[in-house]
Amino acid sequence: MAAVQKHVLRIFVARDTALKLTLSERPKSVEELKDILQEKFKPRLDGDFSLHYEDPDFDGDLCLLLDIQELPEKGTLRVVRTDNDTSSVGSSDTDILPHAPALQRQKSWPDQFVVPSFGYEMEHLLAEGNRAYQESGKLLKLKRSQKSDILKKMAETIYSFKPYPHERELAMAAQALTAAHPCLKMTPGEDGELGWKRHIGYKVASYRNTLAKAGVAEVAINTGRRSRNNPNSDHPHQNIKKARKAEVNYIINLPKDQTPATLEGMREEIMHEMEKVERNQSVIAKLMNTTYALRRQEIVGALVAPQVRDVMNRWPALLLESQVFAEFHRINNVNLRNQFYKELDRHTPKLMTLFREKSTKTGRIAEELARLIKIYDLQDQRDVNLRRALVLLALPVYLREDASNFFKTCTSPDGPDLADTAVALLSVVLGDTPDAAVFHPESIFIVVENEILVSGPTNIADSFLLLFGYVYALDLQYPKKMELTMTFFQKVVMCLEDNKPLKGRLLTLKNVLFSE
Repeated sequence: MAAVQKHVLRIFVARDTALKLTLSERPKSVEELKDILQEKFKPRLDGDFSLHYEDPDFDGDLCLLLDIQELPEKGTLRVVRTDNDTSSVGSSDTDILPHAPALQRQKSWPDQFVVPSFGYEMEHLLAEGNRAYQESGKLLKLKRSQKSDILKKMAETIYSFKPYPHERELAMAAQALTAAHPCLKMTPGEDGELGWKRHIGYKVASYRNTLAKAGVAEVAINTGRRSRNNPNSDHPHQNIKKARKAEVNYIINLPKDQTPATLEGMREEIMHEMEKVERNQSVIAKLMNTTYALRRQEIVGALVAPQVRDVMNRWPALLLESQVFAEFHRINNVNLRNQFYKELDRHTPKLMTLFREKSTKTGRIAEELARLIKIYDLQDQRDVNLRRALVLLALPVYLREDASNFFKTCTSPDGPDLADTAVALLSVVLGDTPDAAVFHPESIFIVVENEILVSGPTNIADSFLLLFGYVYALDLQYPKKMELTMTFFQKVVMCLEDNKPLKGRLLTLKNVLFSE
């Protein structure tokens, strides 16, 4: 009989108060875990709070627990009270923690849109309207002010996920609204969902304008475009600065208690700390966390995108692997390493089966896959890192993409021509059999904007992971010839869904992977 997998946790409910909790199984969600804690440690945990765990990927620094799969079997959690919680707690427990800044939003667009509550009076009116609709099919006639209230609440809810929703997302919200309240279908013979979608879209745009005037950074950045008073400005629908790779916090406002001058002082502190032989990683992490908004406004908000080298000179802490992963967490509220390897390893067996099946066919793609698989099969030890490397090298081939300018090899880091290399992994291989050495490179360098940015881990998968983190941290575009592959890792592996439909080979591959 298999042993029961227990979770033994130490819960800090205050700075100097830790309680032990043993769970016979992992809770189904973070909310269920919070309910268990409130029931177990009542009344210590009355009120609202969030949970943070010591993340081994960041040397034990605290990260916000958003995914229950990140809950360690044995570890330490800290309870952090929300600002509006009036429960008795030391001020130290409300400090902003590393990698979990007070961001504008904590999650991306949901798989199923949940219609918000519209207040007691409106909910009563809708309940009566739904009852009448079920009995006689009578639709509810709303006053203009009532309809405006519903649209405003819908717009606020949509904005809590993203400021610029796609047509599919607006349609999803409209469908959820009429499904929850069928009495709101507009008129017999008219597509009520389409009508609500159109009205919701207008209201979201109006809500963005209101927030932009109030100075909310992620929408204010797109103001001042071509109009009657600004005839020479950019077209209002072109080159909009917005999340394009499902970033949750693409650009945010400066912290309320900070100014550009104080944040600039912190940036200089980071530079000073990075010059030391023995760096204080905790100090760097806290300063990088606090200055996140300033950094994103510099990287994303500039009229002309800054050169990567200039960004790295101003923010040298981004040369640290731990800070690249931390930056990804700030942008997406997702643990990059955990999510990436969990999903990659989950799909690896089926992917390898697909690659082997394809390699038995005829044609250039089959021949290249057969070559990679042959090299892999000849390796003495085929561990998890080697399997991951095979998947990374074979996936673009399977998707019929040209990865020659992305996975580069040479016998010396000074050897290759890096011209026209926007993003790449450069592997230095030694010996008489460079093909076989690709799986065991002497060193790997991450290339950005035609020059080596940093030396990565010698493991291909770890270096790819670091590069993927840089793509988000530096707001880089996917290489055009690798767009399907990078989109696969974004949407299928990292589950960062932007609700743009997958097409062609990528959609087929996803359907195969998720089939029984």
